[in-house]
Amino acid sequence: MKESQNKFKCLNCGWISSEDINEEQPEHCPNCLAGIHTENEEGYECGGILEAVGIWVKTDDEWMIIQRCSLCGEMHLTPVRKRDSVVKLLSIASKPMSSPPFPIDRLEELTRIMGGRGNIK
Repeated sequence: MKESQNKFKCLNCGWISSEDINEEQPEHCPNCLAGIHTENEEGYECGGILEAVGIWVKTDDEWMIIQRCSLCGEMHLTPVRKRDSVVKLLSIASKPMSSPPFPIDRLEELTRIMGGRGNIK
């Protein structure tokens, strides 16, 4: 993922850092938040792209990026860094609100089924 000695090039989106990154090997791309899955749970090389699929805000207010390997499906956590794209982080964090796992037009019915009053007016 490195272009030159201290420049980073993402193998997923092609983004190249404009400044030196002092880490040996960044865990993920600051632009697209993807990484490379180096080895799976069994210790075998995988090589799949770790795609950012969610954000977890831990109880200590530390933000973690939830990644899923596009090749083997394994899930990983990686900490959010200061250089990470705020726009990308917020778009991933807000995705469940823009496409919830249930039909919005049936929200009252679902609320009643779960024991609520069922009125959202």
